[in-house]
Amino acid sequence: MDRKPRVAFICVHNSCRSQIAEAMGNLFASDTFDSYSAGTETKPRINADAVRLMKDRYGVDMERCQYSKLLSDIPEVDIVVTMGCNVACPALPCRHREDWGLDDPTGKDDEIFLQVMRTIRERVLDLRAKIQNGLLERE
Repeated sequence: MDRKPRVAFICVHNSCRSQIAEAMGNLFASDTFDSYSAGTETKPRINADAVRLMKDRYGVDMERCQYSKLLSDIPEVDIVVTMGCNVACPALPCRHREDWGLDDPTGKDDEIFLQVMRTIRERVLDLRAKIQNGLLERE
């Protein structure tokens, strides 16, 4: 492959966890993979708490460069990461798939949001290391 792998972070509404993961991927792993997020449904805007906390903690304005997208709005991807939807998670063809099993922080207090954001950051960095070290199994 002569391009960076494409990673899709997906969940049903593409308004919170998957958007945070796309932003974290762009911030911490853009040297290794291209980040996308999408869902089977969209919301009119990204979760306001996620936008506020990403801006406050990481200096990233998700509303400036991201929006809620459908699976059909993103290119073909190599890696799919589902966020842990409690309903049937969307599926996309890919060569590697993993589920991060994250609870949706929507409607919860800032500390819950920040915990989810820290977990996403750690997992993005872990995914980056696995890609760099050729550790992803093929499906």
